[in-house]
Amino acid sequence: MFQNIGEMVLLFWRTLAALPLAWRQRQKVFDQFYEIGNASLLMVCLLSFFIGGVIALHIGPVMVERGLASAVGGLVGIAMCKELAPVMMSILIAGRIGSAMTAEIGSMRVYQEIDALRTMNIDPVHYLVLPRMVAIAVALPLLVIFAILVGWLGGAVVSAANDRIDIGFRAFFMNLRDVVDIPDVANGVFKAFCFSLVIGIVSCHQGLVTLGGPRGIGRSVTKAVVNSIVLIVLLDYILTRLLLS
Repeated sequence: MFQNIGEMVLLFWRTLAALPLAWRQRQKVFDQFYEIGNASLLMVCLLSFFIGGVIALHIGPVMVERGLASAVGGLVGIAMCKELAPVMMSILIAGRIGSAMTAEIGSMRVYQEIDALRTMNIDPVHYLVLPRMVAIAVALPLLVIFAILVGWLGGAVVSAANDRIDIGFRAFFMNLRDVVDIPDVANGVFKAFCFSLVIGIVSCHQGLVTLGGPRGIGRSVTKAVVNSIVLIVLLDYILTRLLLS
């Protein structure tokens, strides 16, 4: 475990040191950004819309029974922007994109394509890791902003359509505006940025250390997804404590 942590820290440091070279890899960065961002929009839209709706279904009737119906919009807004949107979207991207990164780099490792890059004096970190890290660090926060907005819309639709809640769009968003501030949204976006670095480093590292043929690729993909999700949850707690204090 400590060896893996040390290798991931060194890989992150090497990627950070190579950041000025990202402009040379801009086409690869754009391709990865398209794969992470545009290709994930539909799933992000569906997931965030129904998450917002489920939150409204859970807390709406309870708040109405206690005479606090006007607070539903604020509660849905805070829950989406501070916690659910960044965590759920990061887990989604870890499963969809992190696994793909690990499989692609792991296949290159198993079939000695990375050794061929080194033979041609091409640094695998510059050529493979850097574009993916830059792309996911930009795409995931943007996806989280989109998920927050769609989640608010889902909560508003369910609140207006459900007879037990029956809160109109205007009342929902007026309360949301009173409760949710720009720093709250920035809180969620900052978390998403940190989670994106975790997903990128874990996935690329697992790909680079893949051994053992196709079975080894499968093991690396599983480890990358599981480790990313565990680290996302742990880091979420740490960041929440720091941001709240």
